[in-house]
Amino acid sequence: MKTDFLVVGSGIAGLTFALKASRLGKVTLATKRNSFDSNTADAQGGIAIPAGKSDEKKHIDDTLNAGRGICNKAAVELIVARAHERVQELSNWGVKFERDGADFKRTLEAGHSAARIIYNADATGRAIEHKLVMLAKECPDIRIMEDSILIDLVSAAGGKCLGATFLRENSFIETISAKFTILATGGLGQLYEKTTNPAVATGDGFAAAARAGATLENMEFVQFHPTKLDVPTSHPFLMSEVLRGEGGKLVNDKGEQFMQRYAKEGELAPRDVVARAIYLESLSGKVFLDIRHKKKDFLLGRFPTIYTKCLGFDIDLSEDLVPVTAAAHYICGGVKADLRGRTSVQNLYAIGEVACTGVHGANRLASNSLLEGLVFAHEAFSDVAGRLGKVEADLLPEALLSIREKSDAIPERAQLRRLMWEKVGLVRRKEGMQEAASELAQIRSRHAPVYKKGVNFELIEFRNMVETSGLIASAALRRKKSLGCHFVV
Repeated sequence: MKTDFLVVGSGIAGLTFALKASRLGKVTLATKRNSFDSNTADAQGGIAIPAGKSDEKKHIDDTLNAGRGICNKAAVELIVARAHERVQELSNWGVKFERDGADFKRTLEAGHSAARIIYNADATGRAIEHKLVMLAKECPDIRIMEDSILIDLVSAAGGKCLGATFLRENSFIETISAKFTILATGGLGQLYEKTTNPAVATGDGFAAAARAGATLENMEFVQFHPTKLDVPTSHPFLMSEVLRGEGGKLVNDKGEQFMQRYAKEGELAPRDVVARAIYLESLSGKVFLDIRHKKKDFLLGRFPTIYTKCLGFDIDLSEDLVPVTAAAHYICGGVKADLRGRTSVQNLYAIGEVACTGVHGANRLASNSLLEGLVFAHEAFSDVAGRLGKVEADLLPEALLSIREKSDAIPERAQLRRLMWEKVGLVRRKEGMQEAASELAQIRSRHAPVYKKGVNFELIEFRNMVETSGLIASAALRRKKSLGCHFVV
């Protein structure tokens, strides 16, 4: 099959690009499971945009400070300069944000020197995702392929991307030829035993890009969110950073507020600092979020999703301490992309969390991720618009792969996630990282012959998990000193 634009992923970046590109030609949007399954849909806090012209420099400075000196300043300046225009476009498409008259309501999150986070209650990502998916499904020039897992990118000699191959509905393989392929596959939190990410976030895009010869960078900088709800649940649930922006405190099982021991900013220190503090405190007992100083009516109005979710576990935000734990949340590195979204592979673009534009450096500033996805989706669209007439899509042969109808669950999956959590997690030791790299190489070696005998959804996903974990472990070993999310003892 041929298409003009092949978009892999249905989060804010992929959907935004698809909607824009549909003005120029035919778009095929492939998503691994349901169209709504993405990190975007689970984003609670909001979008960081400057609170007026006078706040632009502060927003840039806050981002650079959080990124520990290795951000791409040009990329940071770009997302801040384009923030209002891109968010207004979202609003024009029908995405609702809380308003204070004609202006947006704004709240504060850790690492920000001003209240600049615009939001929709405590489910901003869900509001964005639902609207964009609805618009995409209504567009006649966008073909949406659900239950389609990326097997491999297809490249020609010389490194030009020609499209990609997918396993669809776990029953047949389809190769799609495209003029431009846009990776928007999201993150990799499921590589870790504790994560805030949905089940689809298994690092598929990173592994596929690496196999296609794309350059990746900063893979060691895995950001851990400080406050995942620490209860047994099949779907990870985040306790938004805005809870601390509204005055929530962190206490240990002795009832002590401990954050001042770790940072002068207390609960509003950058994420890497707060996450490590919680991890260290949890070694000797439970850690809790305390927002009982807020009245029930306020909590129900401001955090309806979080309040209801907690009630399902017999936790009342207005009366009870909430058990929390640090968990893998976001990758600051990824497939290296320039300010137009171009990668080192011709006609392959990377946008959103899978990309490394340099915006986040060694540690992402809260609520910059949705903004980055919006801005770079537009920049990539603008770039392909100027190149469309110069690129052709060739019909490609189908991949010579057999499909396994059934296979036993891979027991090594849980082993891999535990290994990454313990050896390449929040606090790292050289010996532990070396052990992880060695064990991952062994798993990859054992798994390769199994994959060659036939594929299914589970095998493809596990292959990507192993390869992406190896990329993280190798990058972590190369960086000898602690920086941001990469903390070595």
